[in-house]
Amino acid sequence: MSVPVYLPRPQLQQLFDVLIGYGYRIIGPVARDGAISYDEIVSASALPWGIRVRQEAGVCRLQTASDERGFAWANGPQAIKPLVFAPLEPLWRMSRRGANFEVEAVKAEERPTAVLGVRACDLAALALQDRHFLGGAHVDAHYAARREGLLLVAVNCTHPAPTCFCASTGDGPQAASGFDLALTELDDGYTVSAGSQVGEGLLSHLALLPATPSQLAGVQQALHHAAAVQTRKLPGSNLHDVLLARLDHPRWQEVAERCLACGNCTAVCPTCFCHAETEQATLDAGSSTHRREWDSCFGERHGYIHGKQLRPATLQRYRQWLTHKLATWHEQYGRSGCVGCGRCIAWCPTGIDITEEAAALCAPQP
Repeated sequence: MSVPVYLPRPQLQQLFDVLIGYGYRIIGPVARDGAISYDEIVSASALPWGIRVRQEAGVCRLQTASDERGFAWANGPQAIKPLVFAPLEPLWRMSRRGANFEVEAVKAEERPTAVLGVRACDLAALALQDRHFLGGAHVDAHYAARREGLLLVAVNCTHPAPTCFCASTGDGPQAASGFDLALTELDDGYTVSAGSQVGEGLLSHLALLPATPSQLAGVQQALHHAAAVQTRKLPGSNLHDVLLARLDHPRWQEVAERCLACGNCTAVCPTCFCHAETEQATLDAGSSTHRREWDSCFGERHGYIHGKQLRPATLQRYRQWLTHKLATWHEQYGRSGCVGCGRCIAWCPTGIDITEEAAALCAPQP
């Protein structure tokens, strides 16, 4: 990581101009439909200036503030995941040619994309997605194509939501790696550090100033405060043994009575990667498209195998999700699948809290 420098707020548009000049489309946060969402933007004026986000269990509301900060919020429902692991995409097409069929692979869209406003928790989640889709002997070509053209501009989190617990998982609030540039917002500008050679090259095109000791001290104070105010936490970093030993705990039934099995938690989770593959045939049966789309372990078809539903009840589906996320991910990836972003808490219609459920399940038994 390079020595931090300072970018005055009026000069933030320079970063947009440089990225566009290099051929990147810019995906950044905007206030839309009552939430902070990522969208394609070309100007710093599109950022959610003066916007705060009230996030609690089952609640997400936009609020206005008196200052002019553009990143004084924790996160929205969307992480980096949809930009690399598409919610719906064709994998191949099959066409009838007389008595035979021809199969043609569909290539993923390859467009250089710069994402502005990435949080530390989402960088940690992307690292896990990379291990899943790019690790091992079988690399996912569609994911790899999008990932290769991705440039990440992180913004360290100084205003966590009450639902956040990234400090307890070790994944925030400060971005430690995985970014090209990292910004920390102050009242009148940003400290900026490069995390890659590409980031170093971008810095050379910006009108930067040396970061003053007071600015650097302000950054450290803000990040320390962001970690200190987080009240939620998981009961440990590795819950593998205790959760798998309590598969018959009565708490599973209690949470199942509140859970709607809607799949919101898996949709907003930045690490969930379940998907289904379906065929979309034309009406004349002359061709079909094989598509991949996001799926959820809370859905009925996810547990269906050759005439048998393995998880017919909501209890079994919630237990599958939680034990995989917090327990068996350790077997696959050497760490928990939770990065402490808190999205599943805020976007659950009934306000189910993963930290509360994990604490209840892991509490000492009489």
